[in-house]
Amino acid sequence: MVDKNEDPLTVRTPRSMQAPAGQAATAMPDAIGGTIRAVIDGQTIKVPVGTTILEAAKELGIRIPTLCHHPDLCIAGVCRICTVEVEGQRTLQAACTYPITAPIKVSTSTRTVRQARRHVIDLLLSRHYGECYSCARSNNCELQALAKEYGVEFFRFGQKEHRDHEIEDSSYSVVRDMDKCVLCRRCVRTCIDLQEVGVLEAIGRGDQTAIGTFMNKPLADVVCINCGQCINRCPTGALREKDHIEEIWEAIDDPAKHVVIQTAPSPRAGIGETYGLAPGRALTFEMNTALRRAGFDKVFDTNFTADLTIIEEGTELILRLYNALVKKDPKVALPQLTSCSPGWVKFIEHFYPEYLPNVSSAKSPQQMFGALIKTFYAEKNGIDPKDIVSVSLMPCTAKKFECNRPEMADSGYKDVDFGVTTRELGKMLQQAGIDLPNVPKSEFDDPFGGATGSGVIFGATGGVMEAALRSVVEFITGLKVEDLYEHADIVPVRGFDGVKYLEIKIPDAVGPVPDIIKHLVPDWNWAKGATLKFAVAHGTANAKKIMEDIKAGGKFSECHFIEVMGCPGGCIGGGGQPIPTSPEIRAARARAIYSEDAAYAIRKSHENPAVLKIYEEFLTDGPCGHKSHHLLHTHYTARGKYIA
Repeated sequence: MVDKNEDPLTVRTPRSMQAPAGQAATAMPDAIGGTIRAVIDGQTIKVPVGTTILEAAKELGIRIPTLCHHPDLCIAGVCRICTVEVEGQRTLQAACTYPITAPIKVSTSTRTVRQARRHVIDLLLSRHYGECYSCARSNNCELQALAKEYGVEFFRFGQKEHRDHEIEDSSYSVVRDMDKCVLCRRCVRTCIDLQEVGVLEAIGRGDQTAIGTFMNKPLADVVCINCGQCINRCPTGALREKDHIEEIWEAIDDPAKHVVIQTAPSPRAGIGETYGLAPGRALTFEMNTALRRAGFDKVFDTNFTADLTIIEEGTELILRLYNALVKKDPKVALPQLTSCSPGWVKFIEHFYPEYLPNVSSAKSPQQMFGALIKTFYAEKNGIDPKDIVSVSLMPCTAKKFECNRPEMADSGYKDVDFGVTTRELGKMLQQAGIDLPNVPKSEFDDPFGGATGSGVIFGATGGVMEAALRSVVEFITGLKVEDLYEHADIVPVRGFDGVKYLEIKIPDAVGPVPDIIKHLVPDWNWAKGATLKFAVAHGTANAKKIMEDIKAGGKFSECHFIEVMGCPGGCIGGGGQPIPTSPEIRAARARAIYSEDAAYAIRKSHENPAVLKIYEEFLTDGPCGHKSHHLLHTHYTARGKYIA
C-alpha cells in the first residue's frame, strides 16, 4: 500500500516490473514501449505503456469495483461498474479497458463516480428477478455485494415482478436462470475464449440482448461439455449446478438405504473456502468426521481408485506400446490420451471423434469406484446392490453428466447414483450444523481407505501423468523413481503452463517384468534405449492446440501418452469448486494437494497394498484382464462407437 501522504513525485514501480532479488533494477524510460507516470487518487505510480487504470490502481492498493472483469478472461468493459474520472476526459471512463498511454490523473471515488456506479447497479437490479435469500448464490453474489456496498435500500428504477425466461435445466450439470443474468458476458468469454467450446453467445442488440445458445437450443442439445467453468465465473445466480442435496438427504434418512460417499482429492483443498477459510487449507480428515455426522454410512477415498486407474491405464499404455513396437499392429492408436476428465472426453467426442480410439478405455476413478461399490463391496458386506446409494464428492460438474451416461452401469445398476460438487457438500454440512474446520479428524473407511500420494495429485494438472510415470518408469527400468527424480517429484509435468512436454529415455539395462503384469508382457527388451514422450494439457483450449498439432502430424503426434484435463488448472479449478476462482486461488489449492502428497508414507500407486489386495481377491485375472475390463473400462470399437 502506498502512503497517501507520500510526495506525489515519488514513483512506485509495480511488483510485476520489479527486478528479481539480487538483480539490479534497470532504467525505465518514460517513452512509448517504456513506462508512463499515472496519478491515481493522489498517488503516483510508474507503469508500462498500455497498462489499464484498473491494473495500475490494483498495484497501488486502490480498489475499483468490477462486475464484468475476471482475471481469467479477456477484457470486455460492458458493465461500467468500474467507471472513474480521468482528468481532461468529458465522460467517465471504464477503468478495466482504459489503457494508460500518456501521463494521466485519475479519481476513483468522487461524487460523480459514486452516483454513476449506484445508477448502474440500480439499473441492473431493475432487470433482475427473484429474492436474494432464496438464490443459490446468496451471500456469494457480486451484484448483491455491490448493492450493499453502494447502499441500495430501494429499487430506484423498479423491480421485475414476472419472469421473462423459464429456468433451463435440461443438462445433467448446468442450470441456467436468465432472469438473473446481468449480461456481463463472462460465461460467453469463458466458453469461447477460455475453453474454446463456443456454446454460449450474446444474441440481439441493445435492450434486446440476451445470452443464449445456437438457435436457443437447450444445453442438453448443443455441444456443451458440462465443464461448469461458466458457473465459476458467473457473478450472480444466472448459472448454477444441478443440485442433488435433497435426494441425498432423502436417501440418508431412509433406513433401508446404505449410503456411501467417495471423496476426490480436489474438494479437500477447496471446501474450507465454503466456510470462509483462505484457499489452500486441506480439510481431508475433518471432512471424514463431518460426513459421518451428516449420516453417511461409509466414507471412502477416491484416491484408492485413482491408484487403481494408474495400474489399469498404465498397463493399457504398456500393452499399446508392446503391440505397436513388437507385434507391429497397425491398428494401435497412439498417443494414448487420458480418460479421467469427463469434460475432456465429451470435448473429444464432439470435436475430434476420429481420435476416440486414442482415448484410454480406463474409466475415471469416480466410475471405477462406483462399479466396485455395487459388486465387490456389496458382495463382501452382504448388501443388496439395489439398497446401496453411491455418492461421489467431486470438484466437477461434468461428473454429474458422467455418472448418468447409460454405459456407466457395468455393475448391473447405475454405478454412481449422485455426483455432488464441493459447493453442494459445503451447503449440506452447513445445513447439518457442522462446523467443518473445527471437527476432529478421522480416517477413511476400509476396504477402500488405503491410498497413496499418487492418488492425491490427480487433483492438479500434471498429476495423472506424474502418478503414471512414478509407476511405469519403475515397472520398465526396475529403478526407484527417486533415483531419477528427487523425492519422486516429477517437477517437469507440474505447474500451470498450458501445455507441458517431457521425454524420458529408457536405459539399456531394464528390470524384470513385475508379477502383476507378467502374463501380458514377457520382457522389456523391446523398450531398451527407447525415448518415451509425454505431454500434459489443462483446459480444453490447450487440448485443442494439442489435437490440432496431432492432426497436422506435429510434435505431439509423436507422443506416447498425453494427459488432458478439461478445466484450467485441472480438478482444483473444476466447475464445482468454490467461487470465486483465479490463478492465485488455483495455485493455493495445488500447494495443498502437493503438501498432502509429500506427507504420504506410500507415494506410488503400484505400492498401494489395498489395490494389490483387490487384484488378489476380486480382479484375479489382473490389470486389463477380463473382469477388470468389464467393470473398470469402457468399450469402444475402432471407430469410437460405444458397444456393450
